Amino acid sequence: MVTCRIDYVIDPHKIDDFRRYVAAWPPIIERCGGDLIGYFLPGDGPNNQAMALLDFTSLAEYEAFRGRLAADEEAKATKAEADRNGCVLVESRTFLRRA
Repeated sequence: MVTCRIDYVIDPHKIDDFRRYVAAWPPIIERCGGDLIGYFLPGDGPNNQAMALLDFTSLAEYEAFRGRLAADEEAKATKAEADRNGCVLVESRTFLRRA
């Protein structure tokens, strides 16, 4: 099992746009083969950091997921909307294995 941690730097003034962005992803992720653990919004501490966790059986399955995601029209439209409204400033990925 591999967990992909997606870290986001978000515009805290556009939190509602970010909420709409993450609300659109669960059915897309499922359809493309990912297992979404969840999205996490800022709590105590910095108000511009958010995170998502997704599980995959292997890095190869993650790569296959990315290919399906790149071809998915709804995924492309969702990403384009976030790019347009500027709610996501930076996005980075880390891969973790459970202890």
